[in-house]
Amino acid sequence: MAKTRLACLLTLLSTHCYFNVLAVVLKTDNNSPWTDEFDKIELSCLIESISTTNPRIEWKKITNDGPSYVYFDKKISGDLEKRAQIKEPASLVITNATRSDTAKYRCEVTAMDDQKSFDEIVIDLVVRVKPVVPKCSVPKSVPFGKSAELSCVEEEGFPKSQYQWFKNREEIPTDPKISSKFFNSSYTLNTDTGTLRFTAVRKEDAGEYFCRAKNDAGYAECPSQMMEVYDLDVLGIVMGVLVVVIVLLCITVGICCAYKRGYFSSQKQTGNNYKVPAKGDGVDYVRTEDEGDFRHKSSFVI
Repeated sequence: MAKTRLACLLTLLSTHCYFNVLAVVLKTDNNSPWTDEFDKIELSCLIESISTTNPRIEWKKITNDGPSYVYFDKKISGDLEKRAQIKEPASLVITNATRSDTAKYRCEVTAMDDQKSFDEIVIDLVVRVKPVVPKCSVPKSVPFGKSAELSCVEEEGFPKSQYQWFKNREEIPTDPKISSKFFNSSYTLNTDTGTLRFTAVRKEDAGEYFCRAKNDAGYAECPSQMMEVYDLDVLGIVMGVLVVVIVLLCITVGICCAYKRGYFSSQKQTGNNYKVPAKGDGVDYVRTEDEGDFRHKSSFVI
């Protein structure tokens, strides 16, 4: 009985080993690697078991447009043609990673002599890109009690940048109530969009502001800009309006008086509209052509 059990056990072990040898099995050290732009990165594709001596190895890059060959027929192709190489037995090494290399990559191994002749693994690569100097907009001057908006935009970094705002070199917290220096300020700070919005500025809000865009690869800052807060002189504005109204009223009254006194008469006596007086006894009035006026001529009636 013992011999029979031992024989069965040996049979099971040999069968298990047989199937292991006749199956290609892949594994990876890291299925979600990352690297900074322009650095080196290895996408590991390790053959755990295989019996075929010369398996076919292929790498494909998977994007929204579909898969495309990266390594085929023992040659690097596509965007990685001069920037990658195969590390035996099947790992892909990118020597100079760029932001366009961020994608999923599939390692495929075909072993014709194995019973399980095909296996694949998918690796999700992220190439991190440091942010560039963000574009910042800070109003130069704001009336006391009015609203104000400061904006910060950076679109080159990957992953997408998060934003911080600083006033006089001190970070502005997302919630003003957690800081004694900003406790009385009324603002909202959106770290995803980079917008700092004051609902009603105070004198204490004046200062130098700058923004920092950051992600896992690093950060970049825009130059600081001064924002001033000034008092709105309501009384001065009202007095100025009253002065303008009084001046316009005086001008209007003066024009009306001038019309009444005939200073702006629309009719003028000219040579064309001059009316000849009625003839008197024995007197004729003749207009000369040279001088354009009337002269008196005397005549006697016989």
